[in-house]
Amino acid sequence: MVLELVEYCFKFYSNNSGVFSHVTFRSFFSLLSAWLISLWIGPYLITLLKKLKINQVIRTNGPSSHSLKQGTPTMGGVMILFSIILSILLWSNLCNHYIWYVICILVFYGCVGFLDDYYKILKKNSCGLSALSKYCLLSIIALLLMSIVFMLEKNMISTRLTVPFFSNVIIELGVWYIIFGYLVVVGTSNAVNLSDGLDGLVIFPIVCIAIGLGIIALVSSNIYFANYFSVQYCVFVRELVVVCSSIIGAGLGFLWFNAYPARIFMGDVGSLSLGGAIGVIAVLLHQEIVLCIMGGVFVLETFSVIIQVCFFKFYGYRIFQMAPIHHHFELQGSPEPRIVVRFWIVNCVLVLIGLIVLKVC
Repeated sequence: MVLELVEYCFKFYSNNSGVFSHVTFRSFFSLLSAWLISLWIGPYLITLLKKLKINQVIRTNGPSSHSLKQGTPTMGGVMILFSIILSILLWSNLCNHYIWYVICILVFYGCVGFLDDYYKILKKNSCGLSALSKYCLLSIIALLLMSIVFMLEKNMISTRLTVPFFSNVIIELGVWYIIFGYLVVVGTSNAVNLSDGLDGLVIFPIVCIAIGLGIIALVSSNIYFANYFSVQYCVFVRELVVVCSSIIGAGLGFLWFNAYPARIFMGDVGSLSLGGAIGVIAVLLHQEIVLCIMGGVFVLETFSVIIQVCFFKFYGYRIFQMAPIHHHFELQGSPEPRIVVRFWIVNCVLVLIGLIVLKVC
């Protein structure tokens, strides 16, 4: 049945030159569909999770203000994934390999996140899967996916790494493309997961980054735009515009319920999968370094944890009152909504800088 559906889509997009074949049209309706699906299933999912007592387990050593969040349903990432995947299947060209790479990472990273959330609820503490188990599972999935991408697409994709502001510096990765891609996917997934601690803090930056990557995908799929902006041309990335639009729509739908005070949390099932998805999209677009710029908020959060751990281990004191850094600002007395909105503003600026970098370089 799946093969028949793919064959039908291939014939449709090959023969149809009408409005339904235009990527901008399909992207708009992909966004709209994902948003409406999220808004539709959100209340039902919240009610179901409350009934099943699938509630967020609050860290005992976290800020005291977080005790008010006790009892809020978690695993809302299920809603996000369902909305994204259904919207992609409805509006994208299913014979394009690239969308299946993103769907695979969403599904499998979502499963790892689901296990992590499940064990947290089962144990009734904030420790789910062990750090080693989670990292190993994420690594295996990322390595397998990047190996498949490299083997299937090696004649169609470039394995060169371009460095912003140094247009003459081109690093040919070759088979190391697999390792580099793996590090980007796993690193982005964990960075998003670490940042998920305040209402709406993660989902809006994900939406902004998806907008940025969607614009890059649209530019990269047009040979004239690609040459003008000096980005690598690849016709196959056109369908990633639809994928990014689905992420935007589902993210905005989830934010409707996740805005302060949150009625639902995404949990690891959402943060791990969304982080992995934007990592894969950046790798397929060859914009891994631009992703680091656009996702600067997640980079900051991750480095705050690394610095905190290293200084405490080697010198016996902490740089921040608590890590990740958003908790540090909380303990300094800043209200949660103020921290979140300021992080959003910084993220919007970084996404704009990332897009400017494309033209400057």
